[in-house]
Amino acid sequence: MNQTVASANRMHIIVLGACNSGKSSLVNMLTGQHTSLVSDIPGTTTDPVFKPMELPGLGACVLIDTAGFNDVSELGDRRISSTRQVLDRADIAILLTGHDTICETEWRQELDRRKIPVVEIVSKADLRGMVPEGTVVTSINRPTESRDCVIEALLRVMPSDSGDVSLLRGLVDAGDIVLLVMPQDSQAAAGRLILPQVQTIRELLDRGCVPICCTPATMPCALEGLSSAPALVITDSQVFKEVYAMTPPGSRLTSFSILMAAYKGDIDYFVESASALDALGDGNRVLIAESCTHAPKNEDIGRVKIPAMLRRKAGEGLVIDFVRGKDFPDDLTPYSLVIHCGGCMFNRRHILSRVARAREQRVPMTNYGILLARLSGILDKVVY
Repeated sequence: MNQTVASANRMHIIVLGACNSGKSSLVNMLTGQHTSLVSDIPGTTTDPVFKPMELPGLGACVLIDTAGFNDVSELGDRRISSTRQVLDRADIAILLTGHDTICETEWRQELDRRKIPVVEIVSKADLRGMVPEGTVVTSINRPTESRDCVIEALLRVMPSDSGDVSLLRGLVDAGDIVLLVMPQDSQAAAGRLILPQVQTIRELLDRGCVPICCTPATMPCALEGLSSAPALVITDSQVFKEVYAMTPPGSRLTSFSILMAAYKGDIDYFVESASALDALGDGNRVLIAESCTHAPKNEDIGRVKIPAMLRRKAGEGLVIDFVRGKDFPDDLTPYSLVIHCGGCMFNRRHILSRVARAREQRVPMTNYGILLARLSGILDKVVY
């Protein structure tokens, strides 16, 4: 099994159904392991269970086992709420049917509203009588046949855009020299690079490019050592202005965060929404959303630097709220602007679900990199 693919870059497949409908057994059958606890006791699965794995034809996936959506226990509402939150990450849903018709109908409608492709399965077929013609059926007595049947059904509904979407699509060619300018502040763990930097370097190598790494302080030396200008300069968004001033006229410029915005989110909406900065003033509310849950330090870009820049532009009366990780408001209408991080810890579906929420509520939403390029006055100079 390929464990080298980060969970954020895997297809997320959520398994839904009533209590004791066979969700955990199905997950165990697909993984070939005892991933989820199986029991006849209702409510055995509480919080969602995530299992990274490789499925034939589907590639690197994350299977998500969930609590029964008809859980009437004391904590049932909280468990169902957790399942609804995880729906934001789901690329495909497996819905086990024939156990609670009312709940199943409600969840079909929810999945349809979210435009999540669905595979409906009649589980425990060996315990059933007649099943609808053409329905996918599974049985623990025929695990190999059942597994193949489920995988074939998943392949039929797999989203057309779920292939290998590239960070650098259309920006580089084999043989290009690419300069990566990477400031190493206190947020960077000793001995490590951040995930977007690692992903970018790996893709450049895979594409036959020549990546050259430096810091803003060593960028002049790096450029001096090149016989020609780099085809592309990629930097951290927080040093955009400094790096732009040193970028040769023949080189294109972008940032890791902007690359992530195009890779994971809706880059056109992010760019369009950046114009909302001009209307911000005292009393307006801004939401800053971070996908990771690190403890912020005094140089933190999302908690310290961006808020300071926003208040310099819009006034000290600007109200700024923060959310981290899976926390994200259902109601975004109190906000004049939502600013999201690059989202390297989220899969694409998760980011797009948040963009869709903002669009539906007509709330502008942008990204760290786009915001910082706009504030630096160079948004029209960068590529994405």
